[in-house]
Amino acid sequence: MDTKLIAGVVAAGGALLAAGGVYRMNKKCGYFKKGNHVQYDVSRIPFKKESLLKGKTIVFLGSSVTRGYASHNVSFSEYIAKKDSCRCIKEAVNGTTLIDNGADSYVERMRTRLDKNQKVDVFICQLSTNDATRESPLGEMSESYDLESFDVTTVCGAVEYIIAYAKSTWNCPVLFYTNPRYESEAYGKMVDALLEIQKKWNIGVIDFWNDEKINQISEEERKLYMQDPIHPMKAGYAKWLVPAMEEKMEAYLKRET
Repeated sequence: MDTKLIAGVVAAGGALLAAGGVYRMNKKCGYFKKGNHVQYDVSRIPFKKESLLKGKTIVFLGSSVTRGYASHNVSFSEYIAKKDSCRCIKEAVNGTTLIDNGADSYVERMRTRLDKNQKVDVFICQLSTNDATRESPLGEMSESYDLESFDVTTVCGAVEYIIAYAKSTWNCPVLFYTNPRYESEAYGKMVDALLEIQKKWNIGVIDFWNDEKINQISEEERKLYMQDPIHPMKAGYAKWLVPAMEEKMEAYLKRET
């Protein structure tokens, strides 16, 4: 492993490393580690030589996990943009919901803040944990494909509206991603509903909720990678979530071609 020792570094990409400490840097994946403290520096992530995502424009719509709440506002989009040499547009606001309950909802931000004339190659939406926390009504999958027919005050209606809007506006592949498993019966029901909606719309689902590899990491590892059961730190994105998302995105795009 190609490593070197450094002392007191302010990492490009916004990660502040404590002065006076001794960190070990792994050039292959760009992390700095001291004891149980890990920080990742996006600028040191190497480009992938080959990627199906290269040159594409990817839109990420979501809330705190998409924004990077526990990682200095660095999340999937920054890592994937660097690693895969693509353009990522991140529309993410902490604490927001899929259901249309105000100007910051996923539905409203998609309609008002994303350029309808922008070329989009891939659209990725977060299945928001905030809907589970706030007990948003789940609703049910509709038999319709008509954009204006969906009840966006329910989770299922909002999910279907987002899919229909993205497909009709940008004519691009649509994927949702779920959170890794945490204690929430309501969110589990949202994941189950999403997987049924997937069958109807033939969308991609990056399902971290049912990902055994990610969900079986040890408690010690979890402290390195997660600030809490919901929010990854930079190490959590770089080590676990980004590689899995890249792999599943590329597999879905291969299927579409």
